[in-house]
Amino acid sequence: MLALAGTGALLAACARDNRPTFERIRESGALRVGISGEEPYSYLDTSGRLTGESPEVAKAVMTGFGVQTLESVQRPFGKLIDGLLGGSFDVIASGMQITRDRCRRVLFSRPDFVAPTAFLVRRGNPLGLRDFGDVARAGVPIAVLDGAVERGAARAAGVRDDRIKAYDSPSDLYQAVFDGAVPVATLTDISLRRLVGRHPASPLEVTPGIGGGRTLPAAGFAFRPADADLCNAFSTGLTTLQNSGAWLRIAAPFGVSAANLPPRDLTTADACQTG
Repeated sequence: MLALAGTGALLAACARDNRPTFERIRESGALRVGISGEEPYSYLDTSGRLTGESPEVAKAVMTGFGVQTLESVQRPFGKLIDGLLGGSFDVIASGMQITRDRCRRVLFSRPDFVAPTAFLVRRGNPLGLRDFGDVARAGVPIAVLDGAVERGAARAAGVRDDRIKAYDSPSDLYQAVFDGAVPVATLTDISLRRLVGRHPASPLEVTPGIGGGRTLPAAGFAFRPADADLCNAFSTGLTTLQNSGAWLRIAAPFGVSAANLPPRDLTTADACQTG
């Protein structure tokens, strides 16, 4: 069974390793993954074990290459790409949405899942916020995860920059709405439902997702541009998992359903045209 280790302690030993990344990973049996600590995508559980939808899927893919260990390095979400390009880890396994701007900097695997954006609001949605246009028209502040794509979506809909409040973690978003600092926060519906599910008596709720069908945002695993061989091999393994049904069994405990399975004809190139 593949071990998932919640540590970045071995970075110094690999810092000067000039072997191709995929070769080094297969020879060492260890893959370094960048995570953000966002449930349910990538986080350390109460025992310090690395888990989440993305690490567990990565674990299943890498088993096919003889890789027995995943070592995690945690960064704020907005710093993950810089950490990847700087060599702190070999892949971002954190449910990162594939967008045009990100595709200019990194390589993405085949889409791992699709999920609509949603809002976290007070029960009953007293302001009637259904999309970013409603937020702009209401003139209210909105909480976003720093570095996440929702900031751009809010701007595109006309929300003023001074009304977009960036936070470092999903828990901070939840707390901001709970405390009344902002009336609405935004992330994928998977993340927000996970947050509310952790607080059964919560006075907050998640709105229906924005968008649907092929317009749903797609997330994937990110690699350095020089590591195309690793990215391609990973994508092949991920496609096999998705087609076999194993992907859904792995992802389901994290609030992911068959509705989040990417269409078979949805390519990374397609997803790179969004955002």
